[in-house]
Amino acid sequence: MEELYDIQSTRLVSPQETANDSDAEFSLRPKTLSEYIGQERAKQNLRIYLEAAKLRNEPLDHLLLYGPPGLGKTTMACIVAAEMGVQIRITSGPAIEKPGDLAALLTNLQEGDVLFIDEIHRLSRQVEEVLYPAMEDYALDIMIGKGPAAQSIRINLPRFTLVGATTRAGQLTNPLRDRFGVLLKLELYSPEELAKIVQRSSDILGMPCLPEGAQEIARCSRGTPRIANRLLKRVRDFATVLGKEAIDEECAKLALSRMDIDKLGLDELDRSLLRALIEMYGGGPVGLDTLAAALGEESVTLEDVCEPYLMQMGFLIRTPRGRCATPAAFEHLGFTPPRIKEDNGQQSLFEATEL
Repeated sequence: MEELYDIQSTRLVSPQETANDSDAEFSLRPKTLSEYIGQERAKQNLRIYLEAAKLRNEPLDHLLLYGPPGLGKTTMACIVAAEMGVQIRITSGPAIEKPGDLAALLTNLQEGDVLFIDEIHRLSRQVEEVLYPAMEDYALDIMIGKGPAAQSIRINLPRFTLVGATTRAGQLTNPLRDRFGVLLKLELYSPEELAKIVQRSSDILGMPCLPEGAQEIARCSRGTPRIANRLLKRVRDFATVLGKEAIDEECAKLALSRMDIDKLGLDELDRSLLRALIEMYGGGPVGLDTLAAALGEESVTLEDVCEPYLMQMGFLIRTPRGRCATPAAFEHLGFTPPRIKEDNGQQSLFEATEL
């Protein structure tokens, strides 16, 4: 797994958060729901839930945010706390190793506070068992002592809002998922929405971005604001060195080409995978391990880092026999797509009978 994270940290188009993103990205986060760009359906519903909770003078119901990484789940959790006028405590599923860690977090909350747990699907089963009564009854059941002298003590908790975020909603256990009152799915952003985010971020960073330059960056951002902000900061470096007063289309194209990112957001690793499929194996099908060996990469890297976006773009398909490049991938890389042999089914059966 270390190889996977190393690969992701070196890719500008990786949706995973890196150490270089955290400080600068925090300053780029919108603070209110009105500043939050995109996710209109989720925003409209969330605005109703927040307003109703404030009118009833009670905390918002427990909220689950799910969707691909980099779409703004942490940002939305911070906005929920800001809109409700309460504090937020941020942690992650892997960081809560023991039930005692969760108990320490919950007992330090104030009335109405928000507890945000990122990657909540990675909570251990023991921690989940402690979380159930905390979410339903605002109470902690703790065992003290061992053997015949052991006794259970119930600690009442202040009413709080648990905001969970996950990139893999299917891995949540049913009892945990059922205890969330509000479920919001975050979708990938359109290029128009990303262009607005780029222009807003560029103003905060002190380097204005013209609409044409913002569109160029947005087109390469894979529908993810985190990638858009990361690319913007690198394009800003080029604009600063070139003496530009604003990021225009020419500057954006130059910077992206120097970073080996094409107009659809594919980097060199993505294109290497497709070229190997096409040039070495005629477009496939080919097994994942064979493809990884040919590229000198770990198979888990290709499966988790490259394939999701290539499949989303329609350049790659997974079949029982292996990976295959689509005609769109051939055309994008400048190759002639193979001719598809027409077969009505009866001919194949006839040929098989003759064999």
